[in-house]
Amino acid sequence: MEPDTDKFWYVRSCDLDAEIQVKIGNLDGKRDNPNYEALLKDSLLKYSGLYQAGCSDLYVTCQVICDGRQLTLPVRTSYKSFSARWSWNEWLTLPLKFRDLPRNALLALTVYDSLGPRRIERVGGTTISFFGKQGVFRQGLHDLRLWPGRVGDETTPGKGHDRGKDQMVRLAKLAKKHRNGQMMKVDWLDRLTFREIEVINEHEKRSSNAMYLMVEFPRVEHEGVIYSVVWWERGGEVEYRHRSAGSVVRMPDPEIGLENLQEAKHHRLARSLRSGVTDRDLKPNLAIRDALHTIVDYPPTKQLTSDEQDTVWKYRFYLSSQKRALTKFLKCVNWKLTGEAKQAIELLNRWAPPDADDALELLGPGFTHPEVRRYAVKRLSHASDEDLLLYLLQLVQALKYEAIEGSSSLLADVEGGGVEKVEDRGSEKGEKGMTTTTSNDSDQDPKTDSMETQKISPTTPNQTQDSNQLRDPKLIASMDIDPKGLDLASFLIQRATKNPTLANYLYWYLIVECERDEPGLKHEAKVVEMYEWVVRRFRAALWAGGRAARATRRDLARQTHFLEQLVALVKVVAKESNRVRRIEKLQSLLADPAAFKVNFSAFNPLRLPLDPEVIVTGIVPEKATLFKSALEPSRLTFVDVEGKEYVAIFKHGDDLRQDQLIIQMLTLMDRLLRRENLDLRLTPYKVLATSSRHGFVQFVESLSVAEVLRTEGSILNFFRRHAPSETGPQGISSEVMECYIKSCAGYCVMTYLLGVGDRHLDNLLLTKDGNLFHIDFGYILGRDPKPLPPPMKLSKEMVEGMGGQQAESYHEFRRLCYTAFHQLRRHANLILNLFSLMVDANVPDIALENDKAVKKVEDKFRLDLSDEEGASFVQGLIDDSVNAVVAVVVEQLHKFAQYIRK
Repeated sequence: MEPDTDKFWYVRSCDLDAEIQVKIGNLDGKRDNPNYEALLKDSLLKYSGLYQAGCSDLYVTCQVICDGRQLTLPVRTSYKSFSARWSWNEWLTLPLKFRDLPRNALLALTVYDSLGPRRIERVGGTTISFFGKQGVFRQGLHDLRLWPGRVGDETTPGKGHDRGKDQMVRLAKLAKKHRNGQMMKVDWLDRLTFREIEVINEHEKRSSNAMYLMVEFPRVEHEGVIYSVVWWERGGEVEYRHRSAGSVVRMPDPEIGLENLQEAKHHRLARSLRSGVTDRDLKPNLAIRDALHTIVDYPPTKQLTSDEQDTVWKYRFYLSSQKRALTKFLKCVNWKLTGEAKQAIELLNRWAPPDADDALELLGPGFTHPEVRRYAVKRLSHASDEDLLLYLLQLVQALKYEAIEGSSSLLADVEGGGVEKVEDRGSEKGEKGMTTTTSNDSDQDPKTDSMETQKISPTTPNQTQDSNQLRDPKLIASMDIDPKGLDLASFLIQRATKNPTLANYLYWYLIVECERDEPGLKHEAKVVEMYEWVVRRFRAALWAGGRAARATRRDLARQTHFLEQLVALVKVVAKESNRVRRIEKLQSLLADPAAFKVNFSAFNPLRLPLDPEVIVTGIVPEKATLFKSALEPSRLTFVDVEGKEYVAIFKHGDDLRQDQLIIQMLTLMDRLLRRENLDLRLTPYKVLATSSRHGFVQFVESLSVAEVLRTEGSILNFFRRHAPSETGPQGISSEVMECYIKSCAGYCVMTYLLGVGDRHLDNLLLTKDGNLFHIDFGYILGRDPKPLPPPMKLSKEMVEGMGGQQAESYHEFRRLCYTAFHQLRRHANLILNLFSLMVDANVPDIALENDKAVKKVEDKFRLDLSDEEGASFVQGLIDDSVNAVVAVVVEQLHKFAQYIRK
């Protein structure tokens, strides 16, 4: 029976009523040459063992000592004649039981040689403690250094004083870790390794000037499980009550929070401004250079110590040629000191420009200096629109850390002038004056623009005054380019006015942040006002941006109106008594052009909010339906301008921001792997939260793995039915099998890194082309409603779909997992920077412990491991997931619950 490697089985020493045994093994090494002067004085010595040509007849005595006192009488080995080497291999029973053994007891061993009748000579002595540093009784083999001519006592330690034999000590520690289950066991490799260790130890001992005595401590085994003996004093479990609060009178310290004068003096001396000139030519030595490289390689979450900060500052000019060192340098600057901040800004402009990925860290809450943030925006300006879309969700969140005090007065002035306020676009109130017929691209007057004719606030003046506000010089001036560089809001607005897709997503990301009555999560009024101000600037920039930008502005206004009417329709449908009647009501309302202010079955071309590159002209009423779930989301089939169908899911009553974040991270990881020529055939479908209560999800034609197993019996049968091939693996098309293996590997690694929980076969979907993908990301960052979840969602049925654990496809799957994990670890800083910008976002699982969210993701990457150790780590994750027993039981319970629900 093989015990669980993740459990520690132990027995207390006070409960073990058995005598202690020790096995005496071999004695190796060179013995000192005999004293021939003594032989001349006493000729009878030539008959003693010391002067024999071969191995003399030695014996070993052992006894227990503690604090300089002998606890037992000596016990010696039996007589044995030796020929080539000293080897006893004899178990000795000590006259002492485990329960009576003190914590600091030592085993004292002394080797003797016979010089004649009643005459013996000490060869040497050594000692070893019975219990290790953690109070655990020693197990296994130990090589003890023999102290020549000494009796074993406290002054003759057998371990820890063997200089020059570091390799033996290192191998012994590794063997102990392997014995304790702290290292992965591979049978064939272990045999080769331990055989090589024995050869190394034998060579080291034979070439040593010292002698080594091998002893072995017993193992406590019961029913095939090896137990460790932990020292425990009888009565040690008795609890004693103590006072939780002392009687010391607490006095307030008026100096708490004040400047530490000593630290401030040290800081000024270490960063003396007069040393700036000499620091330019300062070069680190080898040790300092290694330390600097270690600091540069720290993840973004690592806090630098004061000594590390001083070191980075001292060698800042040397580091200025390394672009990855910029963020570490800026963390070392005391921005409260004017002279130091001035030096940092001057050096910032001469530093090797970092990549746009690394510049994201400078937009986080840890960097508040305006020059630093403008520099980060300047670096982001070199990113393409495609890359900017990958970071846009986080960049909108980064607006919370901008200095918004400067715009407060301008905001108040404009609000006093009557610019409309932004409210939740998903409210039940209908928009008056909204039109859906604005399809031309002419430069129409703003008062006929649907976005400006909304009566959003009771205090909003007439439409003519609103249109004039768009030409307000203060509002337009707020969008002008700062001579020192763009702030983040201006940069996003500037780029969005030139790209309709970027404008679409920026608008909806901002609108969600403008909600004031968001349920369950705190939203600061000042932050909401800031987002409302950015939306106003964005609208004004679109109006001032030319014909294409104004067309984008009108399209966004029509999207808003369309969404409000769709929300109103869904609420009417939800009032029906049963699902069948709700589906009929949904189809009839979509087909009725007069039911709402939008003719859902046919309207002028409109960019779909979920995917603005798709321009739709209507919804097919007869294909609309409701899914069988608690919230019953709507499946809507849109028709684009080319007559093609685009199916999307509209969810009402559900917060999709967490799903939106995970899909964004999956899309980013997929893009990073593709840049390394690794296409894992992922399916990062689109998700857009248009409010904290509703949003769109792209529909991908597929079946759940649970449904596949229920109807086809196995994944292989499903593939053989839809993609048969006589020459392919397992009778399946090689392209489909390759797609299945790659997508399995990609999602296994990525969902592990993101800590996605609540994984069961109903939220794993499978297409006929072999694409496997995950849906429903309600639990992330390690949260899971089920007990003891496996690290990866890799069930037995999924492995059987690859042909089993012995198939070549399964080995290819494991190789892809190693490769994907290795490649994504190289981009860990980018992913951690993006998550750090989301800590204050109202994403449920991040908001629970926003101070630990980034650390949870960092722990998944295991940045402390080398590449080889990382591969072994992933191998362990895969094996643990495939062999997880609890996951199988939970899956069966889930199936039963689904059956009862149906």
